[in-house]
Amino acid sequence: MAASMNLLSAKECSNASSEGKAIRKLHDGGGLYLWIYADGRRYWRLRYWIDGKEKSLSLGVYPEISLKDARARRDENRKLMQDQLDPSVERKAIKLRRRIASANSFEAVAREWYGKQLHTWVAHHADDVLRRLESNTFPFIGDRPIAQVEAPELLDMVRKIEKRGAYDLAHRVLQVCGQVFRYGIATGRCQRDVAADLRGALTPHVKKHQAAVRPEELPDLLRAIETYAAKGDLQTMYALQLLAFTFVRTNELIGAEWDEFDMDAKLWMIPAERMKMRTEHIVPLSDQAMAILNELKVMAGKSRFVFPGRNRDKPISNNTMLFALYRLGYKGKMTGHGFRAVASTMLNEQGWRPDVIERQLAHCERDEVRGAYNRAEYLPERVKMMQAWAIYLDAIKAGAKVIPLHGQAA
Repeated sequence: MAASMNLLSAKECSNASSEGKAIRKLHDGGGLYLWIYADGRRYWRLRYWIDGKEKSLSLGVYPEISLKDARARRDENRKLMQDQLDPSVERKAIKLRRRIASANSFEAVAREWYGKQLHTWVAHHADDVLRRLESNTFPFIGDRPIAQVEAPELLDMVRKIEKRGAYDLAHRVLQVCGQVFRYGIATGRCQRDVAADLRGALTPHVKKHQAAVRPEELPDLLRAIETYAAKGDLQTMYALQLLAFTFVRTNELIGAEWDEFDMDAKLWMIPAERMKMRTEHIVPLSDQAMAILNELKVMAGKSRFVFPGRNRDKPISNNTMLFALYRLGYKGKMTGHGFRAVASTMLNEQGWRPDVIERQLAHCERDEVRGAYNRAEYLPERVKMMQAWAIYLDAIKAGAKVIPLHGQAA
């Protein structure tokens, strides 16, 4: 806009008043006005015509938007009009595009994906996933439209994690990002999974398996556990023994409540909300497990928990059994999860069908409908296997040789 058309000065903008009017309009040329209200508020507005119709567009508040800035905005909008575009319509289109981009940002898509998955996860896993997203992805690519995220910036993000020495976490974060991108593809927000482009780009990491004794070391462990009542407490000894007999996950055992047990049918029904795969799991109870539960029932008193802590309204802590194993000399050699690994190894060696073992380990289908029907799958064979396993543990604890009994389940 030519300088000769500019009518105002910075001093006039600063000193002008409404002169008692409700609104006073100071013209600066090219349709630019400074509107001054009686209460002192001042706004820049652009007056223009499109298709013979007069329109007005706000350009900002004075003095946040200076006279120089207002003139620049005026000129930008007049260029749009030269291209037969309506500045007001274009502004609305820009806002809409920004709103769409915000709704399709990596963070928005990730949170939508997270909400869809949430009901399938146990609480601690859901917390882990959300923490990885909020701490390691959103600060870097969260506000980026997911369709515009490219492999190099994703790589830069995960390499920041690697620089902290958290190689396993870097792989897990990338895995979660891949799931978000695939959800974005399915919902039409992006075209490809750029996380897949980074295969082989991260520092390899060695997956650490939780410590577990070898089969030939199991008899000594069982005998050591039987002495724990003298070193620690009877309840913890029973917890370790029950873990050996049932090989459930540690958190599933410590959170057990009495109303989950059908003592007559000798079955333990762990509800879906306490299972890793969010599917109800049935644990057949051997005679040995039943004997332990009967002792624990007396010890628990009126608590609803099988293993109540000092506060009888809460169960024992996650570390109770792990620290007990430490005290027994098995630090770095055995964990609660290790009972699952050793049971899986030895039951397979004994000839039980792999499908039966996997079902008892609750390595179940992720498909919700299939999982609902499979909770009792192979149950008669599982009942037989769990009793045979308990008898076998008692035998090797008493000194019998650890010999794989191939074909036992035939």
